[in-house]
Amino acid sequence: MHTLIVCNPGHFHAALTLRERHPRLSDEVFLYAEPGPDLDRFLTVARSFNKRPNRPTRWRFNVVTGADYLEQLTKERRGDVAIVAGRTDTKVETMHRLHEAGIHVLADKPWLTGADALPTIRELLAAPPRVADIMTTRLEIGVRLLNALVGEPQIFGQFAVERGRPAILIESVHYLCKIVTGRPLVRPAWFFDIAVQGAGIADLTTHLLDQVMGLAGAATDPTQPFSFGGDVTLEGARMWDTPVTRELFRRITGEPDLPAALKPHVRHGVLRYLCNGEIDCRWRGIPAQVGVVWHGETPPGGGDTTHAVLRGTRATVEMRQGPQTGFREEVHVHPKRGDRDLRRTLERTVAAWQDRFPGTKVSDRGKSLVLTYPDELRIPHEAQFSLVLSQFLDNLDGEWPAWEAPNLLTRYTLIAKAAERASQTGEFRAGTSKP
Repeated sequence: MHTLIVCNPGHFHAALTLRERHPRLSDEVFLYAEPGPDLDRFLTVARSFNKRPNRPTRWRFNVVTGADYLEQLTKERRGDVAIVAGRTDTKVETMHRLHEAGIHVLADKPWLTGADALPTIRELLAAPPRVADIMTTRLEIGVRLLNALVGEPQIFGQFAVERGRPAILIESVHYLCKIVTGRPLVRPAWFFDIAVQGAGIADLTTHLLDQVMGLAGAATDPTQPFSFGGDVTLEGARMWDTPVTRELFRRITGEPDLPAALKPHVRHGVLRYLCNGEIDCRWRGIPAQVGVVWHGETPPGGGDTTHAVLRGTRATVEMRQGPQTGFREEVHVHPKRGDRDLRRTLERTVAAWQDRFPGTKVSDRGKSLVLTYPDELRIPHEAQFSLVLSQFLDNLDGEWPAWEAPNLLTRYTLIAKAAERASQTGEFRAGTSKP
């Protein structure tokens, strides 16, 4: 039986890890934190899971507050697994303290604001206790189907390496003002401070690069870890900002005005939030591009979106999620011209996948073949965090994946180098928007 510690939760992802119970996790949770609104928001969300009519949790929170919360935590060591989700600028240092105390750590991304954190990350990954980041997108049915299709050369072929065009393109759009667990999301004011949270190229690109890693591994050898500078190279990077008005900032944070730390990033009364990023890279020779864009408010009936295009020698595979799909993922397969047998091959392959993807079928929409699957295979974003925690616990009690630590280090090394590249080459565009 494992006992959970939650360490100074500053991001709502920390509460979402407690959305469901786990048979090998004690209902008693030890929470160490600074007093304040971040802690209050965490307890409001986490306790709401105890009160829901369906599948209520039974968490019993033992709360210890104070400026010396981390010292108290490591001294008392009342649990063996810690959740860390909050300020990025102190995250790796916090993880190091927990690691030294013999506590396993599951930490929300991002882990760094710059390359100075890489030596500590390397040390954390070198030996137990275990550390991992919360990679929720691995659970999404669309992402899993993309990996499966790329791993079928009779359908996808090989990645098509063409001059000036990525073989893997993944773009993601997110919103600062959104609804989570049925209520407006309140973000802390420091979320908008890139010195604390990190610039956009260091945040959500973590998820997209994890997807690229899975795809490149599926096309080559998923058992072999990646290494930066060996089979992973950085080709280019840039960042740009999203304007945030004072009124929007007040609605998102609940704060009366922009804090002093953000004033250097204010132009004509508008915060220029440097949250967008784009990275060009190669994975075992496969060219890839990932990009993250943030907008202010979620459109009516909408939500975060992802678009992925994988160019193969036999087919192009595409994942669409946006207004045209009702904001639900769709996976399309576009056969190369003249490949009349690909539909039959795809149908036979999907039929053989029923143990992994039950109910998945192939439908013909003229220019593309679409994989359709029942809603039961779709895992809502808010439900993914507790599943990641469950997988983390299962790995602790079973066999830890040999590729996890080296791949994680490669991912964060690439992100840190991309942030440096965007700054040093002038592609860091503070105070401007993407043309």
